[in-house]
Amino acid sequence: MLAAMLLPDRSIRRSLGLALAGALLCAAVHASPQASADPVASLLQERGITPAPLPATPQATPHAPSFVEKVRDSASGMAVSAMNFLGVRYVRGGNNAEEGFDCSGFTRYIFENSLGLILPRRADEQAADPGLVKVKRNELQPGDLVFFNTLRRTFSHVGIYVGEDKFIHAPRAGGNVRVENMKISYWAKRFTGARRAPGAEAPESRQNALAAPAAPAPAPAAAAPAAPARQAVGTEPAYN
Repeated sequence: MLAAMLLPDRSIRRSLGLALAGALLCAAVHASPQASADPVASLLQERGITPAPLPATPQATPHAPSFVEKVRDSASGMAVSAMNFLGVRYVRGGNNAEEGFDCSGFTRYIFENSLGLILPRRADEQAADPGLVKVKRNELQPGDLVFFNTLRRTFSHVGIYVGEDKFIHAPRAGGNVRVENMKISYWAKRFTGARRAPGAEAPESRQNALAAPAAPAPAPAAAAPAAPARQAVGTEPAYN
């Protein structure tokens, strides 16, 4: 008699059991993926009662920009144009991408097609061109011509600076147009100077020039006689 009074009615016990099961099911449905280790939740997932947690999506690794991308972001249009000819073979006396380039033929081609400026044919004559401005080593900008002594004479080799102490050039017979590091010993001790064409500055330099206050215009000077047209120079004995 006492036991009957203490134990709930069978219908009440069944209701309590259903309520407990419902609570467990609700908790399993709303559980976070981290809670899936709970044995009840795991059982419900195995039976197909609740969906399995989705796998965590791995975060994308930030893309490290390549050197070519950096050049395209910061260099002058002339340096970008030069990078398009990576891999073109070296040919002595070469003047175009179809046949190949030598060092001065490559720089001449890039300047003509990027700036409309026709340089002399030989590297030493390009260095002496009065239309180009001398540039210090620590003031180099993408698009500058860089010269080296590779044949025991000054200005015997030329390339185009592309930034980050690197330059692009047509190296020698058997090689292809490629990028070199000017800091390595071979090029560092053979560097003999740099030149810049007016209008070939990097984008930030052009922006600074636009932002600077305009200087007063100088008084008009007497017109100088026109310089004779530059003639094409024949191929040099050696280019590298």
